[in-house]
Amino acid sequence: MTSMTDQHLEVIAGVDTHGQTHHAAVVDGLGRHLADKEFAATGAGYRQLMTWLGSHGTVAAVGVEGTGAYGAELARVLTRSGLRVVEVDRPDRKTRRLRGKSDPIDAYAAATAVASGRATGTPKTRDGIVEAIRALRVPRRSAIKARTQAINQARQLLVTAPEALRAQLRGLSATELARTCARLRPDDLADPTGATKAALRRLGRRILALAEEIAELDAELKTLTTQAAPALLARMGVGTDVAGQLLATAGDNPDRLRSEAAFAHLCGVSPIPASSGRRDRHRLNRGGDRAANHALHTIALSRMRWDSRTKAYVQRRTKQGLSKKDIMRCLKRHIARDIYRALIHDLQARGAHPSSLAADLPQAA
Repeated sequence: MTSMTDQHLEVIAGVDTHGQTHHAAVVDGLGRHLADKEFAATGAGYRQLMTWLGSHGTVAAVGVEGTGAYGAELARVLTRSGLRVVEVDRPDRKTRRLRGKSDPIDAYAAATAVASGRATGTPKTRDGIVEAIRALRVPRRSAIKARTQAINQARQLLVTAPEALRAQLRGLSATELARTCARLRPDDLADPTGATKAALRRLGRRILALAEEIAELDAELKTLTTQAAPALLARMGVGTDVAGQLLATAGDNPDRLRSEAAFAHLCGVSPIPASSGRRDRHRLNRGGDRAANHALHTIALSRMRWDSRTKAYVQRRTKQGLSKKDIMRCLKRHIARDIYRALIHDLQARGAHPSSLAADLPQAA
């Protein structure tokens, strides 16, 4: 039972999140375990969880695992209630082998990570226009994959199709192939030619339907991205798809990133020391958000082809003896700095979550 003096105790909570339930734990400032309990992952369960946390004292912070998945709504609810929410990484395999695995253990580990200062990340707010962009990018990505799969299946069918049908469809582009296949009229399905025509007609119609869906999503995403990030889109090599990915990576509150170096680390473009003896060098970073890294790679390729300053930079660094990988690493690091400035500028222009970090940033070249 909690005494009156316990009400003034400052406590730190941790939550292990799942699809149907969340397990919460509370520790004091010294990391001592106080209590843990399971709650339903529903609106009523969230309210019960917050009431239970408050019954143990003043909640200084709540460490939540999976703020980008099962814990997304819980993080929003806790933030709206005025509590400080900290994003906690799930324990790695080595730690789980040493300490075991259970919901109470993970919940206490989350609380201890916040209490010790190991976990300090601010989760994405997931309540603004960037979250809307991220949501629309999900069906677009799956539609593109499905369209590519259907095109490959249609071309594979043509490899073994009768020559008369192959001659009719040979040399067509993907769009022309889809339109032609959609107009095919199969007759006898027991005949290989008729069955192949029927299969190609269905694949052609599927490709056209997916292309229409992608076009609609592209139009919607272009409108939202233009509204959310005009400065980002103005950067050379940044189109709607690249901008959407970078926005989704940063979130509605990119000021949660401490600096442009933190953003570079998030995108996996911060240099990793790889020196040995008298050889001083850095290597590519294989960590971070690989989708964001790919977006920066796309920007780098575009600038290497069309931007005169980037061309001159590549030539100069090549003469200095740098490999293509090292030059690309340097380029992506510089691009991350430029993209960070644009993200902060757009964030402040929207008037949401103003960042003091951008005040001291130099102007982009």
